[in-house]
Amino acid sequence: MEYSKNRVSEHATISCDFGVSFSIKQSRDFKIDPIDTLKFLIYTVEFRRFRLMSYWNEHEAVPGRYNFDELDQQINLIKNVGGEISLCLGARQPRWPESHWPKWALKLPRAERYERLYKYIKIVVERYKDESSITSYQLENEALNRSFGTNGDFNRMRLRDELKIIKKIDPTKPVIMSTSNTWGIPLCRPIPDAFGFTFYQTQFEKGLYTKNKLPYRWWHARSILIKIITGRRSFIHELQAEPWGPKAIWEMTTEEQDKSMDSKQLKTNIHLAKKTKLLPIDLWGGEWWYWRHLQGDDDIYKTVIKHLSSDEV
Repeated sequence: MEYSKNRVSEHATISCDFGVSFSIKQSRDFKIDPIDTLKFLIYTVEFRRFRLMSYWNEHEAVPGRYNFDELDQQINLIKNVGGEISLCLGARQPRWPESHWPKWALKLPRAERYERLYKYIKIVVERYKDESSITSYQLENEALNRSFGTNGDFNRMRLRDELKIIKKIDPTKPVIMSTSNTWGIPLCRPIPDAFGFTFYQTQFEKGLYTKNKLPYRWWHARSILIKIITGRRSFIHELQAEPWGPKAIWEMTTEEQDKSMDSKQLKTNIHLAKKTKLLPIDLWGGEWWYWRHLQGDDDIYKTVIKHLSSDEV
């Protein structure tokens, strides 16, 4: 899989070597307008690469009734500036609670629930397969991560079926799967076209803040191992650019947020990720930057612009 850089507007500050995830659910949790948030990331921060979600419980909240208006609006905003999109598919997609099954689907027997999920994936891929701004799909975010999220369903056979469905409908776009942790080396099927890594430097677990002790070279070495074993390339699909603390971000004081993410830590994370040379690099935290901006703090998003626009590594 090769990533495309030919859709970047000549006026954009940030190239498609760098992207950002965007979630309407995270925006709502911050009590900020989702479309205003996306426009901020497009026109103020000037990203041209985005990871978007196709949450099942948003677009088929009622069985058989599909509403893609919000997703269409997101795609059109990005398309209008020559941007590119990696579209997430499946039940498990970024942001809490990680698994986004409709309530009605959880009540179904497993076999029937899977069939309804397959149908939903088919409808999404059929709808967007000819959309030129969508350059890749991500299948089931951290699909086998049992340690995080709710309503997990860790079935490798289901993942294989989903990948087959996507490839049958749209064989032209690469499919990405993200690894479940810092250490994993994927050995079993399904084997996608590329693997996405998470890249976190500060975490809050078991009541304590902890710092990553692995050198940036580990991610590069890991990508080489994966290339040897699977023949697939790897990149950073989720670079920490927001706090990870004892509460939801919007419930933490600024002082608590700064313990795991401030402009200094953000600069460090960006430059460590650059050193891995695992491009493209997608940042995680755009909704938080906008929320802080609305509170009068522009330092965070300006740090992103400064260090993504710089050639400094």
